[in-house]
Order: sequence, then structure tokens, then C-alpha cells
Amino acid sequence: MPRVKYILLDCDNTLCLSERLAFEACTDLTNEVLEKWGKSERYTVEQLLEDFVGHNFRGMLVGLQKKHGFTMTPEEVDTYVDRELGAVTAKLSEKCTTCPGVPEQLEALKQQGYPMSVVSTSAKPRVVASLKKTGIDKYFPDEHVYSAATSLNPPSSKPDPAIYNYACKQLGVKNSECVTVEDSKSGATAAMRAGIPLIGYVGVYGIEEGKEKMEQMATLLKEQCNASVIMYDWKEFPECLKKIEASL
Repeated sequence: MPRVKYILLDCDNTLCLSERLAFEACTDLTNEVLEKWGKSERYTVEQLLEDFVGHNFRGMLVGLQKKHGFTMTPEEVDTYVDRELGAVTAKLSEKCTTCPGVPEQLEALKQQGYPMSVVSTSAKPRVVASLKKTGIDKYFPDEHVYSAATSLNPPSSKPDPAIYNYACKQLGVKNSECVTVEDSKSGATAAMRAGIPLIGYVGVYGIEEGKEKMEQMATLLKEQCNASVIMYDWKEFPECLKKIEASL
């Protein structure tokens, strides 16, 4: 059976339980922006997650301007992006944990000789903070941690496939020779647009939001993002990988 040449992994809510922590840190800044630009709307953490999960803060600010009808200068955006990065990185460095089963699967993949890389939409310092706090940074050399917000010029955000295309080019592999794991619609869409076989991880929704949301996301990732297989728990990863490799 053919083997995939690289395993690409999203970070937030795929490897690490970091998305809610990050959104807790950036909700206050989001509401500060809305107040400063004269908008009456305010977000809770849950509302912000619902609207912007899978987007980095730069992408969120673009979406907020479109949704609420105001305009920030590039310099103003940069200032808030820098502030958000500092707040989120501090919180993740203190509280981040892995998604259940991740360390065991990463160790097994290492033992089997699979090369691995992180391909995230989030700013690299934030990603590295999560990896270090959870102790899984040992599986990902710094040069194999790719960030749509940091590695690309100009910066981007999933669902734009640019970060996947960039990572595969840097790693010297064809997109179709890899596999990736994503939990969000935006991330899964980026993988689909990049032509990378996708494992849709929905277990995190069961942990944080319940079975109904988990099943909704399973359907969405399968039907809208062409996920090759859905993974409910990381212990299922070996079988998911076999299914991908059988189709190569």
C-alpha cells in the first residue's frame, strides 16, 4: 500500500484545545474595536466562535468590518493584530492542553517514520506557544511549523489554500501526496481547495459543545469540504490514515 509522504496537521482544536482559550483572549479586543468605531453590537465568546472559528484575528477584523460596516486602516489592523497575539500567546502558554489522544498518536507516527508538519492559520508565536505548553513541540521542528498569518507575505487566512500550497512547496511534496487533519469549515475548505486528502476531526465538538454539534460538523465536513473520512477520536487515526492510503 502507498504511504503518504507528509502528514500535515492543523493546530487549534485539532492538536491542541486552544481555540476557546484564544477566543476568550480576543473577545474583549473585538468588542473594543466595535465600540471605538461606533458600533453597538457586542460579542460573547460563544458568538465569536460561531461566526469566526478557524479564522485568524486579521481575518476576523476583515469579517467584522464587512459585517458591521466600518473601515480600519492597515496600520490600525496591524496594531490590533499585535495586541491580540500578545494576549492569546500569554493565555495559551499558561493553560493550553492537547486534544485527547494526540501525544500517543504523534509518538506512534514518529516511530513509524512518518514526517509531520503543522499548517495553521494562526500566527506562529501563538502556535508555538500551544505546542510548547503541551509538550508536543518535539515532533515539529520550527521550520516545519507553517502559519498563514506569519509565513506568508502578504499574510493570509484559511479558507485561502495559500498556506497549504506554500507548505507543500517548502517540504518538496505534491499536495496530493499528503494528508491533513482539520476541524473547522474554513480549514477543511482550504485543504479541499489545495487538493489535499482530508481527515475531518469532529471529536473536539463533542468535548466542547455536545453530540448534536459534533454530528452537524461531521456532515458539513463530509458534504461541503469533501473530507475523505471523519474522525471522532484520535485513537481512530491509524484506521483513518489506512483509508486515505488505500485510495492513493
